[in-house]
Amino acid sequence: MEYYSTPYVTSQGERVYDIAYAFYKNASMTAPIIEANPEYSDRLFFEAGIQLKIPILDVEPPSSLPPWKR
Repeated sequence: MEYYSTPYVTSQGERVYDIAYAFYKNASMTAPIIEANPEYSDRLFFEAGIQLKIPILDVEPPSSLPPWKR
């Protein structure tokens, strides 16, 4: 799997859902982030300063979206 070259550094109270939305524009895309960082899989909220590997995914918008939102 390919990762972004710079690790993502968490902010206090941030959730994996927030990070998934920031990178993939979909809060439910948490699995790739959790799989890349299994040592943090039990966290609901992150402390500030944790470095996470973020996988690079080819994320396409859902086909159900109208063309102007894709």
